[in-house]
Amino acid sequence: MAGLAAGKRLKSTVCNTEIMVIAAPGGEVDLTCGGAPMSADGAGNGGNVAADFAGGTTLGKRYTNEEGNLEVLCVKPGDGSLALGGVALKLKDAKKLPKTD
Repeated sequence: MAGLAAGKRLKSTVCNTEIMVIAAPGGEVDLTCGGAPMSADGAGNGGNVAADFAGGTTLGKRYTNEEGNLEVLCVKPGDGSLALGGVALKLKDAKKLPKTD
């Protein structure tokens, strides 16, 4: 897959998942959903979600990689889970707000 830029929308080719890129590393990125590459229009090989990547995505949640240089927002949930270079993305934790007593 070509380089990603903030604001770019991508669709899964094997399930209903759609995402928006919030932050992306430079250069080529191998972003997949359900084990298949994502595309701007959702066109691709079709097929089924790979068993190893069938965790699903949740609407409105942000996903990131271990390094934290890739962050995406799920705008439409689906059955496939997101991965970068074959490594599953993790759900980003919400920031804790300071207490005001």
